[in-house]
Amino acid sequence: MATGYDAPVFVISVAADLAGMHPQTLRQYDRLGLVSPGRARGRGRRYSLRDVETLREIQRLSQEEGINLVGIKRILALEAEVERLTEQVERLRAGAEPGHRVFAAGPQGEVVALPRGHRPARVTSSGALVVWRPSGR
Repeated sequence: MATGYDAPVFVISVAADLAGMHPQTLRQYDRLGLVSPGRARGRGRRYSLRDVETLREIQRLSQEEGINLVGIKRILALEAEVERLTEQVERLRAGAEPGHRVFAAGPQGEVVALPRGHRPARVTSSGALVVWRPSGR
């Protein structure tokens, strides 16, 4: 269960007041996937402080920067990806032991640190190497 900053506690009318918007605007942003509030048992939306901050940023980007909602959705997705990758880097740095400089993909696709001079354990018995290339690029 989320706590603090991410806890879904505000009903839509309170979140709209805090964000300086009309509740119908919040419903539209939810439908467009710009913000994803939690849901109460009766399926009512519940917004967190993080959601309210996101709503304010959407409003700022729209009104002050003149960015349309599709552009805002892309910006928010890229910011979320940067945050996720930054957290991953911090986890890797925190978990790296002295002398561990090489990283490899683990069996579940996770990134694992390896001691210098060691190779990752083979996952398949055939020892085949699969190279992935993105299509259309």
